[in-house]
Parts: sequence; C-alpha cells; structure tokens
Amino acid sequence: MEFTVGARVTLEELQADPHPVLARLRAAEPVSWIPGFDGWLVTRHDLALRVMRDARAFTVDDPRFSTAQVVGTSMLSLDGAEHTRHRDAFARRFRPAETRARFTAFVEGEVDRLISAVAARGHAEVRADLAGPLAVAVVTEALGLRDVTAATVRSWYDAFVTAVSAITAGRPANATDAYARLRAKVEAALADGGVAPAGDAPPLLAAAARDLTTDEVVANAAVLMFGGIDTTEGMITNAVLHVLSRPDLVGLLRDEPGLLPAAVEESVRLEPAASVVDRYATQDVTLGGARIAKGDLVRVSIAAANRDPAVFADPDRYDLRRADIDRHLAFAHGPHFCFGAHLARLETTTLLGALLRLPGLRLTRAATPEGLVFRKPSALDVVWDGSSKIS
Repeated sequence: MEFTVGARVTLEELQADPHPVLARLRAAEPVSWIPGFDGWLVTRHDLALRVMRDARAFTVDDPRFSTAQVVGTSMLSLDGAEHTRHRDAFARRFRPAETRARFTAFVEGEVDRLISAVAARGHAEVRADLAGPLAVAVVTEALGLRDVTAATVRSWYDAFVTAVSAITAGRPANATDAYARLRAKVEAALADGGVAPAGDAPPLLAAAARDLTTDEVVANAAVLMFGGIDTTEGMITNAVLHVLSRPDLVGLLRDEPGLLPAAVEESVRLEPAASVVDRYATQDVTLGGARIAKGDLVRVSIAAANRDPAVFADPDRYDLRRADIDRHLAFAHGPHFCFGAHLARLETTTLLGALLRLPGLRLTRAATPEGLVFRKPSALDVVWDGSSKIS
C-alpha cells in the first residue's frame, strides 16, 4: 500500500492542530506510515482498541519505549506477569471507593486553599495558579513525599515530560538530574515510612517496596508523576477551556452541578491530555489493511479514536449530554488502562465546580491546546467579577 496522506503529515501540524489531519487519516488511511515518526499511526477507534487490548501482538516492552528511556523499567514499559507485579503494587490504593475515601477531603481542601488565594484579585492563570499546584499537591500526598516543595516536584515532572516529548519527536533527551533527586527523596521516604500508625495502611511507597526493588519503586513513582501531574493538569485546564468557551454552559453547570462529571468526560473525549500511546509489533501483523512488520512502532492516536464518527455522532462537537461518552479512550484501554482515572476525575470536577462559583467567570482571550503527546493550552487566563466571596 501507498500511504499518500501519511507521507504529507508533519510533526508540526500534529503538535499545533492535529484534528483535521487525523480526520483525513482516519477516513483514508486508518493505519498509516508517518515518516516523521518512522512508524505507524492508528486513528480508528476499533483498531485502537485492538492494539491496546492485545499485549501479545503489540507490546510496550521495547528498549525504544520513550518512558523507559527516561525513567527505566516500570509498569508503563512492561507486559504480562511483570507488568502486573509492578502495577498491582501501586494500583490497589487507587480503586474507586478507596480513592474517594482517601482523597476527597484532601482535594476539596486544596481547591479551597487555591481558590481563596486568588479570589480577591479577580483573575488567574488556570495552569500555573490552580491546575498545576493542585495536581502537584495530590501526587505529593499520594506518594507520601515529605520535606519537598511543590516547585521541586514540578521541576522533576517538567524534566520527565520534556524528555518523553523530545524522544517521541525523535530528539535526544536527558532527565538524569531530576531522576537522581527523585530517587533520593523516594529512598528517604522508604527509610522513614515503613511503619504505619496502628490500624492504618502503610504509606504507598513503603507498601510498594514489599513487592518491588528500590529501583522499581523509583521508576514507578516517576510514572505516577506523568499520570498524576502533567496529564491531570492538562485535563483540568482543557475542561475549564471547553466550558468557558461555551458561556451557555456556565449557568447550566452552576444550576445543575450533577452535570459536572459529564462536562469533564466530554472534555477529555474531545481533547485527551495524553493524545497518543506507543506499542511495538511483536510479530508480522495486518491491521486495517496495513502490513506491519515485527519490531515496527505502532502509535495509537487516542485523540483520533475519540473523534471517530463511527462511534461518536458529530464527534467534533462538545455535547454535554452525549449518550455514548463511556466509549472514549482518554485513559487508554486494556492492561494499561490508567488506574489514576478516578483521582483525576475527582480533581477536575472539584476544581471546575469551585471555579464556576466565582461570579462572572470568563476567559480573557482565546486559547487552544497544543503538544505532540501531552496536549493543553500553554496558558489559560480567566477573570471574574470583583467580589471575593464564593457563593
């Protein structure tokens, strides 16, 4: 096959505004060879599901996997029994009921603190003032890291995200210093956190260390920073952008806060904060008419799958009452489904709801998400009316 549409795709357009070209690929070449990736791009919903579900044919366990190059072997770069061992050591603490019980009060307290800090001044930059600090605070709390500032944690994950994005784009990257600093803090937490108060579960890192080596605990702690900070920050920022870009929704969501979860789900469908996931073919395989060779990179576009018209009616429209919203793939699928999804939803709905209680909340200028892998606006400025009281 010739992949004439894919041959013209540039990394620049995928970073800036990928949706038009992803629609063309999905219609004409749902599995297409992209020279800029030196690999395949999957854009159709059913094919994306097939790749993410079939870890035997499409694996993450490859030395080229971007996250593994940055933080080493972790749950993100393993399949089969080893993946289960790494994942279960952390995922047990993030089941829905335990997430609600453990984090609801903490998230609400952090949101109140952050909103109170900016309420009187009448303006904020959502990423820097609210979404980022909330995500950092929650991950720091979840990991049980002590004596480390939010700015330090943010610098670590900035280094990791920058490195992963660079590798995805085919550029060299290095996050060695950030990784060494994270390792020192994890080792300190393991030394101090092995014993829990009577009746309490041991801290997350100490519990994980019962099944994993220190190297493995550190690598997976770094992975939690990807999922818990950058993508959550993006998820929150994109949700605020989508709602405030439609002023009719602001009043509706204030009057019917029960619709907030739907608003968040539709936002993450329309613009997933992590737009692609990578796999590598373990055998020669035909997918969507394309002949993929063993060892080839197979990149799944979650952003494209989430706008597949075969699954979602009028897929480019933000529809608060979309009936099939549960079919979106924003948190991936299969064995690598994001176990932090429940926590990310809790953070996003809580902060969005609190923001909407600010009187006259509105955008000050247009903003659009950008990024090759992690997509969100570079900045999102909002203002509200002068009263500092939140109703």
